[in-house]
Amino acid sequence: MDFEQFFKSELDGLHEEGRYRVFAELERQQGSFPRATRYTDKGQQDVTVWCSNDYLGMGQNAQVIEAMKKTIDHCGAGAGGTRNISGTNHYHVLLERELADLHGKESALIFTSGYISNWATLGTLGQKIPGLIIFSDALNHASMIEGIRYAKCERVIWKHNDIKDLEAKLAAADPRAPKMIAFESVYSMDGDIAPIKDICDLADKYGAMTYLDEVHAVGMYGAHGGGIAERDGVMDRLTIIEGTLGKAFGVMGGYITASTALCDFVRSFASGFIFTTALPPALAAGAVASIKHLKTSQLERFAHQERVRRLRSMLDSAGIPHLRNPSHIVPVIVGDAAKCKWISDLLLDNFGLYVQPINYPTVPKKTERLRITPTPLHSDADMEHLVGALHQLWSRCALARAVA
Repeated sequence: MDFEQFFKSELDGLHEEGRYRVFAELERQQGSFPRATRYTDKGQQDVTVWCSNDYLGMGQNAQVIEAMKKTIDHCGAGAGGTRNISGTNHYHVLLERELADLHGKESALIFTSGYISNWATLGTLGQKIPGLIIFSDALNHASMIEGIRYAKCERVIWKHNDIKDLEAKLAAADPRAPKMIAFESVYSMDGDIAPIKDICDLADKYGAMTYLDEVHAVGMYGAHGGGIAERDGVMDRLTIIEGTLGKAFGVMGGYITASTALCDFVRSFASGFIFTTALPPALAAGAVASIKHLKTSQLERFAHQERVRRLRSMLDSAGIPHLRNPSHIVPVIVGDAAKCKWISDLLLDNFGLYVQPINYPTVPKKTERLRITPTPLHSDADMEHLVGALHQLWSRCALARAVA
């Protein structure tokens, strides 16, 4: 087999479909979020980032940065290896205590990313609990899907956010089999939110565990930033709450919170935890500072929600179609892969606006979009520039306008 020819042929196919991913080379400007410097063969360009998952700008927060600097001076750069071999750093312990408190759980366990926390936890529980059936929402993240596949246990896919379909599938399953319902709170592509209380009601009725991925909600919702489950007053009803440190908290890493026994079980059996180098202490210290700040400050959340409302209103006035949802995600629908990438390229090259195109397989074909994530630090002028650019490009592409 000509391996090089195979690779090139597959890549050519992505180019032809308009799905080839190009990574913009960006350098975030400390103290100037959401500004960044773009590096190209033609030189440097100042850009405004409109698709960051650093939803609240906490990656630029002075308390977070200072905590990380102090910890590097105190502990050095790395963790030294896995927690099993090199020991658990004191900052890991502090972070896990902070996370358990945030979600009202007995314990927490941190991982190197949200992807790994989903993959390792679901994979381990699916492997180790005899006869477990995992009921997975149809739009669950790839990390959850891969974890369930790795588990090789029975899995049942239920229609996205469809309580009736979930109950029908629970009722049809072996009543003696252990069950888990795995789902997300905020789904990051459409921005819709799961009916968590209704799912918990079904879990109680059928004796199932619940696994909630809150990665796009932690820090963003609830009185203390505990996510949608905190906002809705149902954290205590969830078996496992999984989250990330790399989005609203502005740092890096993933975690689960649950009972002491469950977290210890995953710690003791999950290869994705046991054999992975631990988070550097400075990242753990930065996460602690971020979580503590957002537990007591509503300023960032209130400002963020106002910015989201403002942008939606401006898009409506310009007739730019975007999905209606109750979250902070603003998906601007293009509906064509090639045009979506073309608009994204022109926004960056001609207007200094970075919005990454979202194409198949991340979203279904004909629903290609620009996933816009306003932050508290985007100004009115920033929004006027973005909406004005989209207005021009919509006309150039002859795309349909939304009817007010």
